[in-house]
Amino acid sequence: MTDSRLAGTTVRVVGTGLLGTSVGLGLRARGVDVVLADASPAQLGLAIDYGAGRATEPGDRPSLIVVCVPPDVTARMVAAELEAYPDAIVTDVASVKVAPLEELVTLGADVSRYLGSHPMAGRERGGAISGRADLFLGRPWVIAGHDAISYGAGAQVDDLALDLGAVPIEMTPEQHDRSVALVSHVPQLVSTLLASRLVDAPERALGLAGQGLRDVTRIAASEPELWVQILGANSAAVAEILRELQADLAGVVEALDGLERPGAKRALAEALAAGNTGVARIPGKHGQDRRYASVTVMVDDTPGQLARLLTEIGEIGVNLEDMRLEHSPGAQIGLAEIAVVPEAKNRLTDELSTRGWRIAG
Repeated sequence: MTDSRLAGTTVRVVGTGLLGTSVGLGLRARGVDVVLADASPAQLGLAIDYGAGRATEPGDRPSLIVVCVPPDVTARMVAAELEAYPDAIVTDVASVKVAPLEELVTLGADVSRYLGSHPMAGRERGGAISGRADLFLGRPWVIAGHDAISYGAGAQVDDLALDLGAVPIEMTPEQHDRSVALVSHVPQLVSTLLASRLVDAPERALGLAGQGLRDVTRIAASEPELWVQILGANSAAVAEILRELQADLAGVVEALDGLERPGAKRALAEALAAGNTGVARIPGKHGQDRRYASVTVMVDDTPGQLARLLTEIGEIGVNLEDMRLEHSPGAQIGLAEIAVVPEAKNRLTDELSTRGWRIAG
C-alpha cells in the first residue's frame, strides 16, 4: 500500500512488545519506513524477523517516534528520545497519561514536541510473537493533548492512528485517566478478584463453569507485573471508583443477608436493573447504540461445521453482527450464539432449522 498519511517519513518505534510490534507491522503494511529499537536484542531481532521494521541506523532521522515501553519507564524513555531526535514528534502508548506528562515537565523535557496517546487495544498475551498488523483496526486511539503542543505539531500522531485503522479521540490527560479507570482498570481488578475466588474452589464446582464465568474472568490472565505499574500510575482514579463499587456491593450484601426485611428485594432488583441500564449504554458494532437478538445454534465439534454454519448464514442473506462460541462440558458439541438485528431473528431461525441445524432454546 502507498496511501499512507505517513508515506515518505521514517517512524521510529521504541519497544518491540505486543503494541510496538503491532504498530510496526501495521505501518509496514502501508509502506511506511519503520525503524525499531529495544533494550532486548532478542526481542528486537524477533520483531525484525516478523517484519515489523528494520534496526535503527546512525543516519536515520525519524519525524515521528512511538514509545511502547512499560509505564514506569515511559517518561524517561520519552525524554531520552526527545533529546536524541530534536526534530521529531514523540508519542507514547502508555495506558496512563497524566503521570508521564507531569514527570516529563519535572525532567525539563521539551514537551512542545510530546503528545501522549493511548490505543484502546491489546491481547492477553504479550511480546513480539503476539503482534498483529490489524490490532488497532476500528479501535479508539486517545490523543491526549496539552497546552504546550500545537495542533499542527501533533498532527502526525493523528496520522499514525488513522494509518493503523484506529479512530482518534481527543481527550485531556485527566479525562483519559478517569475514563480508563472506569472502562479498563477497574474491570481488570474486578475480573482478577473474582478469578482469585476460583483458586480454592472444588473441582466439581469448576466443572459447572460456563461462558458467563469465562467472559467475566477472561482478562484476569493478564500480566500482574504490568498491571501493578498501570494501577500505581492511576491509583487515585481507580480507588475512587472502587470505593463507589464497594458501597454498591455492601448494599447488595445487606439485601441478601435480610431478604425478608421490607425493601430488601426491591434494593436487589434495582441493583440488577441498574446493571441492565449500564450495559445498554456500551456502544455496539461500529459504535452504534443498538441491541441485537441472538440465535443459539448447536454445532458438532468436528472439522468444517462452524465454517459451514457461517457460510449458510451468508447464503440465507442475514448479516452476522457478532458471534460467541461456547463448548458444552463433557459433550462433543459447541453452542454458537449468533447476534443479528431483531427483525432477522425469526427468518434465520426458520431457515437454519429447515437446513437441519439444531436451534437451542
